[in-house]
Amino acid sequence: MKLYLAQHGNAVSREEDPERPLSDQGEQDVRSMASRLGDAGIHVGRVWHSGKPRAVQTAEILAKRVLAGRKIEFIKGLAPNDPVTEFASDADVWDQDTLVVGHLPFLSRLVSLLMVADAEHELVRFSPGCLVCLERHDADCWVIAWMLRPELFHDV
Repeated sequence: MKLYLAQHGNAVSREEDPERPLSDQGEQDVRSMASRLGDAGIHVGRVWHSGKPRAVQTAEILAKRVLAGRKIEFIKGLAPNDPVTEFASDADVWDQDTLVVGHLPFLSRLVSLLMVADAEHELVRFSPGCLVCLERHDADCWVIAWMLRPELFHDV
């Protein structure tokens, strides 16, 4: 089972728009990421997001390339400062590849909790539009399969 964790794309400032949707650059970065994922043949069984506009937009863009015939889903408990232990409590029984679009520090803490059982031990440094792929080898063993950052696609 693979768990794809995506930080939402770069958002506009709170002063520009309090809802903080994706900026033009953020949207462009997420579209590039979606294209690369689609070209690589990556498919997921579900796409979950936090409900914040920038996460919804990111999830919609990515889902067009990796999610066939289903809708993205709002999942409570993915807000930036939500406890990761609640979300991860069912990780040992997840049975389909899943893309989660969320925020920091939640995503970073989730990677750490799943990999070393310590949410405070930072293992991955996310950036807007970044995607990390974790792979579960058994109920208690997650590893980082790969990580992509949007700046890898600039000027390509």
